Amino acid sequence: MINNAQLDSTKFKADLNLGYVWLISSVAALGGLLFGWDWVVIGGAKPFFQRYFQLTSEAQIGWANSCALIGCLVGALVAGALSDRFGRKKLLLLSALIFAVTSLGNALAESFSIFIFWRMLGGVAIGLASNLSPMYIAEVAPAQMRGKLVSINQLTIVVGILLAQVINWSLVRHLPAGASDDFIRNSWFGQSGWRWMFGLTALPSLLFLCGMFFVPESPRWLAKNGKPEAAKKILTKIGGENYSTAAMMEIRSTLATEEIQQVRFADLLDPKMAKVLVLGVVLAVFQQWCGINVIFNYAEEIFKAAGYDISSVLSNIAWTGSVNLVFTFIALGTVDRAGRRPLMLFGSAGLAVIYTVLGFCYAHGVKGLPVLLLVLAAIGCYAMSLAPVTWVVISEIFPNRIRGAAMSVAVCSLWIACFILTYTFPMLNAMLGAAGTFWLYAVICVLGFVFICFKLPETKNKSLEQIERELLG
Repeated sequence: MINNAQLDSTKFKADLNLGYVWLISSVAALGGLLFGWDWVVIGGAKPFFQRYFQLTSEAQIGWANSCALIGCLVGALVAGALSDRFGRKKLLLLSALIFAVTSLGNALAESFSIFIFWRMLGGVAIGLASNLSPMYIAEVAPAQMRGKLVSINQLTIVVGILLAQVINWSLVRHLPAGASDDFIRNSWFGQSGWRWMFGLTALPSLLFLCGMFFVPESPRWLAKNGKPEAAKKILTKIGGENYSTAAMMEIRSTLATEEIQQVRFADLLDPKMAKVLVLGVVLAVFQQWCGINVIFNYAEEIFKAAGYDISSVLSNIAWTGSVNLVFTFIALGTVDRAGRRPLMLFGSAGLAVIYTVLGFCYAHGVKGLPVLLLVLAAIGCYAMSLAPVTWVVISEIFPNRIRGAAMSVAVCSLWIACFILTYTFPMLNAMLGAAGTFWLYAVICVLGFVFICFKLPETKNKSLEQIERELLG
């Protein structure tokens, strides 16, 4: 038996069932792998389906690249309410099924309108997974390793990005250098190659679907929905009897028992909650408006402006994925030691400097290797800071009782910001040029640095309930 002074779940380390915790977190993080794969596959397929569907205007190209974000917004919006009602596990199963169906739909599309339909529906799966995978992991993870475990979701996103990039490159690596638009459109590359890029996404989708049948429901969702015994059983399997007792005491202390069955979005307007919500929303928006995703979605334009042909572009895209993966491992090892706040400050400052230099390279006609190295440096900086840590922070700062609804608002804001970023890049690039566009992103990074410096508290090594008491206290 433990007394009240010992009821702190962050103290129990020796009894943690690390293998089990890593296993269920890794399965949930497969949602991140599909998020990354499905999100980036369009970057490699774009030069080919663009010619197949004969897209010519910046608006058409921007719509093809950004339409999935409408679905992402819908998926993120419904994820909170539905997961609060039906549980995290069922919604993750649904997202896996949608990933599988829509990947085949895109692969078989014969018209641009049908292609857009399947991309938007696939975006719903991305929206569900982007919301629920990090939230589920945060709710099952012990406090002392929550940052690392939630960062697994970012790692799988990066692995998904790299897999999509490598597969894209391998499918078209024999494309002749300097091939004309007519040749590309009428060749196997323009007729069928890009279809395989989308269709192969069905394989990891089925793996995710099967794996989710073997993970438990979130213990915090179970406790919130009147199933404390089931919650305690899972927590005992995670960390032993003492850990589960301490965790259940903390969970009960933060749940308003008279209201736990019904969560309203209006509850987010409570002054104390609004302060935390603004923090989550601004960080989510900043993660997108820092500009890095245009490199993944518009790699062709960025590298062509630096003097590379289409074959070299696809090779460079694979390099960006490799750097992304390596630096995500650095984040995995530092987020629970260095903390969230220092990494977020480093990322925003680092990107501001890199974008400023990159803009000068474009402005003065510097091409080739220097531009490639700066792009890789930007991706490395982002991968070890803003990319994973933002997901960690927004998955842990919201109170237990309304985490699903609050996460929906934050993730919806992220996808709206991503839509604006992706849709506007071709037009910004046409108006400001590559130099002006990256300088604009540099200014945004400076503003993000200032906000983080004044508003973001440190949350490492604290239970979700401790964070809740401190932020709402």
